[in-house]
Amino acid sequence: MATFLYKLGRLAFRRRHFVALIWVALLTLAGVGAASAPAAGTTSFSIPGVEAQKAFDLLEQRFPGASADGGTGRIVFKAPEGEKMTDAANKATVEKTVKALGDGSEVVSVTDPFTTNAVSKDGTVAYTSVKYAAPGMELKDSTRDALETAGDEARATGLTVDVGGDALQAGAEPGAIGEVIGLAIAAVVLVITLGSLVAAGLPLLTAIIGVGIGVSTITALAKALDLGDTTSTLALMIGLAVGIDYALFIVSRYRSELAEGRDREEAVGRATGTAGSAVVFAGLTVVIALAGLAVVDVPMLTKMGLAAAGTVVVSVLIALTMIPALLGYAGKKVKATGEKRGSTGAKTGERAGRKTGAKTGEQGRQGNPGNAGDAGKPGKPGLGVRWASFVIRRPAAVLLLGVVGLGAIAVPATQLELGLPDDGSQPTSTTQRRAYDLLSEGFGPGFNGPLMIVVDAKNSDDPKAAATTVTDGIKDLDDVATVTPAMFNKAGDTATITVIPGSKPSSTQTEDLVHAIRDQGADVRADTGAQVLVTGTTAMNIDFSQKLNDALIPYLGLVVGLAFLLLIVVFRSILVPLKAALGFLLSVLAALGAVVAVFQWGWLGGLIGVEETGPIMSMMPIFMVGVVFGLAMDYEVFLVTRMREAYVHGESPSQAIVTGFRHSAKVVAAAAIIMMAVFGGFISSTESMIKMIGFGLAIAVFFDAFIVRMAIVPAVLALLGKKAWWLPKWLDRALPNVDVEGEGLKTGADAASSRDGDEDRELVRA
Repeated sequence: MATFLYKLGRLAFRRRHFVALIWVALLTLAGVGAASAPAAGTTSFSIPGVEAQKAFDLLEQRFPGASADGGTGRIVFKAPEGEKMTDAANKATVEKTVKALGDGSEVVSVTDPFTTNAVSKDGTVAYTSVKYAAPGMELKDSTRDALETAGDEARATGLTVDVGGDALQAGAEPGAIGEVIGLAIAAVVLVITLGSLVAAGLPLLTAIIGVGIGVSTITALAKALDLGDTTSTLALMIGLAVGIDYALFIVSRYRSELAEGRDREEAVGRATGTAGSAVVFAGLTVVIALAGLAVVDVPMLTKMGLAAAGTVVVSVLIALTMIPALLGYAGKKVKATGEKRGSTGAKTGERAGRKTGAKTGEQGRQGNPGNAGDAGKPGKPGLGVRWASFVIRRPAAVLLLGVVGLGAIAVPATQLELGLPDDGSQPTSTTQRRAYDLLSEGFGPGFNGPLMIVVDAKNSDDPKAAATTVTDGIKDLDDVATVTPAMFNKAGDTATITVIPGSKPSSTQTEDLVHAIRDQGADVRADTGAQVLVTGTTAMNIDFSQKLNDALIPYLGLVVGLAFLLLIVVFRSILVPLKAALGFLLSVLAALGAVVAVFQWGWLGGLIGVEETGPIMSMMPIFMVGVVFGLAMDYEVFLVTRMREAYVHGESPSQAIVTGFRHSAKVVAAAAIIMMAVFGGFISSTESMIKMIGFGLAIAVFFDAFIVRMAIVPAVLALLGKKAWWLPKWLDRALPNVDVEGEGLKTGADAASSRDGDEDRELVRA
């Protein structure tokens, strides 16, 4: 692996014009495709195999043209103080609005509140419902505009008017200002880490090109593959983070190779061969985690995962080819590590007094990457070295503190409640949220989440009697506010019943009611032969949450299992990959605990604009497992491969830990801060789902990078010693040698330098 990437890096360096031209052409092609592609809305929401979806499919068959899964819109009216909606002027305004809404091209039906009993008992609140032919997330912009315009015209008469329903759902808008701030923070961190504007600009440039290609391709294929805006948002979020980080690791290693006295082409080759190997395997873990979302068997999640995985692949390829090409263009503007500061390690100064030339290379590998010209100047050990030395002296205490701390933060995850966001989770400044609150005020909290009961009486001897039995049984259940009479189709073999719960859609009482109706349906089927199915948006959300819960363990087993095998190949160890997987579980549980504390309990929610607490988004646990696992393995690969490289080259386990931190801690910390900045930029989104994802990923990166990888990992390795790198001999022979450490790149001079380095260490120990 290292030898192949070494050759690839040198080729890209020499043929930089050709490489740059290829990537610019791909970006242009993807951009033209995106610009010329037909517009596409958010992907259709379907969940194969669950009861709510089966009921929707049945309604499509038995009620043709009724658009069972069509979008709905609601305009909610409230009379001024001292008036009622039944007053003549107010009634005329409502009727005019109903008539205007009925002229839409995608409208199936519009209800009149005065004929459908849609006026509150006190007469102050009324609503009209609009049924559309297409699902709410696929409606034309003109249809949404017509709904909002009708509301504006009614509001002009003095009524309080707000618009709700899934017809107003548009693509998730990531916080544009937050993204800019995130990129600005990333740029500052890169300048500090890499020492120059040119070097810092390379990761940003390549990340933007990679994301541009990935997101443009998604946009170009959106209509054909039914991809939505959320898919692009995820690809943008993940692509930016890993694109910057992967390029950062290679550029940083390139500067270290320059500091060892190598010419620029050789330094590019070696950086691509070593750091590039780590990039490949880190990228593979992310791809496995994202593509593995397909096991959940939810088309929307599968498409999101595969699209984001494709963007990660592009980011890896760009890091391996375009970064070497751009380093060729940059020339001397990208300087060696320590060249500006003139700092170096104490041992480098000692060696420089005795050895020069080829010895410089070994000094860099032993953890003192400085400028050869400054070799005689002893320097103070960096923060990474001092921290690693502290952890090695107190491994048990550091391990205990890290595990107990993350365990305490993870405690709220035991109270995790899952659901999907609805209008009740929108900011109070939105018309959807105000309409939601008005309906709750006038008709009760359950009115925003009606349940639709489908009675399939095709195999029943008396369909009407079966429907009556279902209706009477539901009325006797707890938390039921209203049950409408059964409505049959033309064939008379299928009926629908609407049930208004007494509690809000996201409450546990409503979920219990859904399960109670389904349990009762089993008895109805046994007695009458009719099948009872519960559907509607609320029931679909409940089924979706349950499906994701059921898939979490198989998904976790698949992703962790495959990545565990991959890391065994990379590290040639059993305990190191096992430790990596356990550390990930600890960090993701702590991140879920933080998400519950902020978004479900409301702790510190005001700081990030959480206006309404409620259940955690159903896909959050499985989504965090997938994304955070891939990112966590990035840090594991980049940090621990440098430790293994030092160990393989003859250092003791403790020395290898210090060397790994000397070379990688600063870069890994910078990469984590960059990821946190990118993810944190999405917290400013007004879309609750995007806000929650951004916060969850940002806090998970913090826990994993700075507590698990920077504290728990070195503590465990220090306690294990040489046992950490144990591998059964039969397995060692069976595994392919991928040479992540770049052992195959060592030249004769390097080998001699390595022997001299061994002598130096013996002298130091003596």
